Amino acid sequence: VQLQASGGGLVQAGGSLRLSCVASGRTFSSAGMGWFRQAPGKEREFVATISRNGANTDYAGSAKGRFTISRNNAKNTVYLQMNSLKPEDTAIYYCAADFTVRASSYYTPSATEYDYWGQGTQVTVSS
Repeated sequence: VQLQASGGGLVQAGGSLRLSCVASGRTFSSAGMGWFRQAPGKEREFVATISRNGANTDYAGSAKGRFTISRNNAKNTVYLQMNSLKPEDTAIYYCAADFTVRASSYYTPSATEYDYWGQGTQVTVSS
């Protein structure tokens, strides 16, 4: 399985970015998907997750109301729309896939439940 993340960049505070992650190698619709991030000197943290069927989502408190996770199973792609960006959102953003056989509505914020990880895309928010 390969996960290719893109869409990061440099943006001013208050701006927006849309991250994409394209999966290949297995049936995308059978995977719960998540976004995580890691800032310099900090632990990796959960950002958002979406269930296999796209019906359920969950967000970290820091992302609620500003970020939206979505997926297009026909395009094997998961997205993270990030609005009202803040300097503290600066990090490398990683997409992850959970291919364990679970209910289509299942989603998880736990990094240990994800089997595959993308290479990350850098997001830098200037003040």
